Amino acid sequence: MFKIHKLPLLIFRGLGYFIILCAFSGSATPACGQDKTSGIPSLGKGAYEIIMLTDYFCSPCYRIDTKAEALLKELLASGKVKITFVDVPIYSATPIYARYFLYAVNAGADEEKMFRIRKKLFLAAQEELIKTKEELVGFLKKEKIDWKEFDEKPVFLSLSKIIKNNKVDTTPSCVIKYSATDIKQYVGADAIWDGLNKLKAYLATKK
Repeated sequence: MFKIHKLPLLIFRGLGYFIILCAFSGSATPACGQDKTSGIPSLGKGAYEIIMLTDYFCSPCYRIDTKAEALLKELLASGKVKITFVDVPIYSATPIYARYFLYAVNAGADEEKMFRIRKKLFLAAQEELIKTKEELVGFLKKEKIDWKEFDEKPVFLSLSKIIKNNKVDTTPSCVIKYSATDIKQYVGADAIWDGLNKLKAYLATKK
């Protein structure tokens, strides 16, 4: 489990996700072909929402993302679940990854493509140790992952609100919304795994 230090947490709550991104990686890329934004990356349209909050440079995040992929797909197949992915910019290079994740999703990503994009970005961070835009762009080209730029500012502001509203100060974290008043938060890979399985068991009782 990776604990966010006090200073980044204060920045998250006081200034917002997008300002962090600008501080670490420069001003936002101008919109290119700005006909439609993809919004916050999510899969499914079920009544039960899973929000996965991770950082590509966080080793426990990599482990739970890999371990839970099959389970998340199973939950999606039930038609009862919506999964939202939120990149939490703890490490200095994470905003670059967060931006290109949005761009890649914006290029047109179904369920399989979105999981593949996440898997490759984790690989780039954890094994290739890529920390610059130029290296990441080269990696994405090598892996044949397309992307389409757009004005990501509104999406980053929305991501900032999710992080702030759920008081996330640790990755990996997972928020599971059973209803507007029944919201559970799990911190750490083991707790998230248990939480997802509890959701699976609960959904099995719902027709």
